[in-house]
Amino acid sequence: MGISELLERLGRAVFEMPFGAGQVGDSPEIAEIRFAILDEVRTRMQRAAGKHIFPYDLVTIQIHGVGDSQSAIFEREFFRGFFENEVRRTLEKEQCRFPGDLRVEVRVTKSLPETGKWLTVETSAQAAPPPPAPVTRRVARLTVLAGTANSSEFALEKARINIGRVTDVYRAAGPSRRNDILFAEETPINRTVSREHAHILWDEAAREYRLYNDRWYKRGGKHDGACNLWIMRDGMGQEVHRDTRGTKLQDGDEIHLGKAVLRFSLHGSGDPLP
Repeated sequence: MGISELLERLGRAVFEMPFGAGQVGDSPEIAEIRFAILDEVRTRMQRAAGKHIFPYDLVTIQIHGVGDSQSAIFEREFFRGFFENEVRRTLEKEQCRFPGDLRVEVRVTKSLPETGKWLTVETSAQAAPPPPAPVTRRVARLTVLAGTANSSEFALEKARINIGRVTDVYRAAGPSRRNDILFAEETPINRTVSREHAHILWDEAAREYRLYNDRWYKRGGKHDGACNLWIMRDGMGQEVHRDTRGTKLQDGDEIHLGKAVLRFSLHGSGDPLP
């Protein structure tokens, strides 16, 4: 059967059959195109390590010699979905491995190629999209506003930054921790800072910095004042009590450790850590 006659009969099946698209798949015209496509697909199967593989994720079906009045037949989503399903089913039946994102496209041309073939099937493996660029960690800094520390400004380069009044903290069993930010000088403000006062953690999963209270105290009431750690944000004070979650820090927060004060600031999200 020539392509013109095939398409003419197929057009009648599509546009005249009741509930057309739901039943066209059983038509002999579709069956002839289907067999030709699947034969081409089988020839592209490869064998590796004793198994069949189909290394392509795109199958392009081109039907040639289709006039303007007939091209609308193949513009229907039904045909693309039908042929894609048939290709997948055939490869599965042949126990042939194929990409999970395998898809089929249907195209038509008006002219016939020099070979006279009315149907060609092309296969290709699309290049995988490049991985998304990693989200860089935002540069965070602490600036001393009140108190005398070992520096006036600190870049938060480590995943954890300890804050306290002495360099090394010891317990009966031995060293407990080493503070990065020290308020060691004997001043009225510094004396309000505890040996193990607080620490700041970088949460990689949430991409944020969190402040934790490390002081030992009894929590007698909601406003017992014993936590001695606050965040001043938008003119409002917020207590940071000792718990396992900590408190998320935001750009511009003031961290009050007793009477000592640090300002937390974030630079641009694209700036890498020093």
